[in-house]
Amino acid sequence: MQIVATLAVAFVAFVHIVISVVEMFLWKNPLVHERLGFTIDVANQVAPIVKNAGLYNGFIAAGLIWGAFTKSDFLSIRVFFLVCVVIAGIFGALTLKRTTLVLQTLPASIALIFVFIAANSIR
Repeated sequence: MQIVATLAVAFVAFVHIVISVVEMFLWKNPLVHERLGFTIDVANQVAPIVKNAGLYNGFIAAGLIWGAFTKSDFLSIRVFFLVCVVIAGIFGALTLKRTTLVLQTLPASIALIFVFIAANSIR
């Protein structure tokens, strides 16, 4: 079960790497900002904020990778970063687009369940 939990955490990290790259480097591509309902003018105006959010998503990904592959205190690290993703996904669903529940909250919640199951199987 530990392997499944590690893979689930790594998958959530991968999702956040993709989000980070899209926000930091691909935001002005019409396929990206139009999908979220932004015109090119508005996309250009909010680009610095979106790039900043991309950087934060990169930090979340780094924390998840750390939690997935560290040997010490991995439970606390995994839980902290996965809970951050769950909260961010809920907030994103309320303020931006409901699909963040599927893209962020659901995978992080499933990973969190696997992490807790794995932690209980170790004890």
